[in-house]
Amino acid sequence: MKALVLDKIGHIEYRDVADPKRESGNCLIKVKASGICGSDIPRVYRTGAHILPIIPGHEFSGEVIKTDAGSEYKPGDRVGIFPLIPCMKCAQCQKKKYEMCSDYSYLGSRCDGGFAEYVSVPEWNLIKLPDHVSFEAAAMLEPLSVAAHAVRKAAEGVDKNEEIFVYGQGTIGLFVDMILLAMGYRNITVALNKDHQKTTAVKLGIKPERIIDSRQESAIDRIGKITRDIGSFISFDCIGKQDIVSDIICMTASGGRVMLVGNPASDMGLSKDVYWKILRNQLTLFGTWNSSFTKDEDDDWHFVLELMGKGLIDPVKMITHRFSLDSIIDGFEIMRDKKEDYIKVMGII
Repeated sequence: MKALVLDKIGHIEYRDVADPKRESGNCLIKVKASGICGSDIPRVYRTGAHILPIIPGHEFSGEVIKTDAGSEYKPGDRVGIFPLIPCMKCAQCQKKKYEMCSDYSYLGSRCDGGFAEYVSVPEWNLIKLPDHVSFEAAAMLEPLSVAAHAVRKAAEGVDKNEEIFVYGQGTIGLFVDMILLAMGYRNITVALNKDHQKTTAVKLGIKPERIIDSRQESAIDRIGKITRDIGSFISFDCIGKQDIVSDIICMTASGGRVMLVGNPASDMGLSKDVYWKILRNQLTLFGTWNSSFTKDEDDDWHFVLELMGKGLIDPVKMITHRFSLDSIIDGFEIMRDKKEDYIKVMGII
């Protein structure tokens, strides 16, 4: 088969590779769509993966080709793929909190992933797709569920009229907006630094007067004016930089919640004054990096599929670039070099 192979840091190539071996308990999947995650860029060009060589890609969907006898899946089934492969043995797995597994594998970073014609995936990691969900939309179930997990944890029990602030309007930040709006929150302020992000945020339903362009003004100076000097009750960091995390803590209202979603760009530290803000304002800090996938109807993946089914979210509108598998390296380079404005870069296979 053909696949995109990362041999070593900075060297990625589209070439012929052996077909994947389907182990018992796995399904052979014909990949139909595979998105490039922001985390794929440092993995390919700066840090490498946990094993090399590897086929990257953890945001993908496809069609079942082969299964074990007696499987709940059959050839032709359309599926989304939860990329984290839990050990099923650790304390968190025993509680069905698989996203916190202490000994997991991961498609695209610890074993071969979705930038290939075929991939072998544990049957447990599959979710059947309703007819109304396209392969492209299903390839975004993973980042959408990450956003949904952050929103559901931070917003649990919070009145829909509370003030909410989202710092960062990359793919995850925009998906956080999308989920918040679908859940009925309207007092949402966002900070961004690109014109196309502003255009997209407005299309999603963010009010123009609630958009802060961090190239032109300080979010911390303006947030109080937007929120009537009370600050935001829930603040989301979707960037992962130390100074921004400090600002977010300072602009969160007393008794409020801070949800940290952005992958850290560097070591993190807090000044004494910022630390005092947490103590004196009795803030609650959350952290999340993944999503709940339990096969139950109330997990994040089913929640996102339900929002799609109701027409409350349409992730396909976030796709700005589409590439065939043999040209997907062009998409990686667009994201690496920021040669063009982009939100979601999708490989169609």
